[in-house]
Amino acid sequence: MAKLDAFDLRILALLQEDASKPLAEIAEAVGLSPTPCWRRIQKLEEAGHIRRRVALLDRTKLKAGVTVFIAVKTARHTMEWLERFHAAVHDLPEIVDFYRMSGDIDYLLKAYVSDIAAYDALYKKLISRIELSDVTSMFAMEELKSTTAIPLGFAAEEQ
Repeated sequence: MAKLDAFDLRILALLQEDASKPLAEIAEAVGLSPTPCWRRIQKLEEAGHIRRRVALLDRTKLKAGVTVFIAVKTARHTMEWLERFHAAVHDLPEIVDFYRMSGDIDYLLKAYVSDIAAYDALYKKLISRIELSDVTSMFAMEELKSTTAIPLGFAAEEQ
């Protein structure tokens, strides 16, 4: 896909806000008729700018309101170990984010659980699957900001 223009960026912003918004509303908001707007959305999807459209659920109402960050240090730094660790984490639905880090922590995981007992069960599942040198858990006391929106200002810069 060619460089993103103002129409594309506005469409992306609107879809991030509410992906269920009717096409006619999106088209009107960006100043296009529905057919060209739909073609742009399809091109944005084909180019991978839109990976998928999902519903954002209320974690508290679904009894997954506790956020825990799990910092992992390891003495093992091989591709084989990383692949095993990835496989160990991959099918644990409580773990929603998984990062390889720079600095003192090797990996950072973010999990949603219902309570401390649920975290303890998750921890036991994790350590039964792979050896870890050091695990530190940090529970979020209050969520001050959380968004799924990607800042689009970088995409507006010269490509």
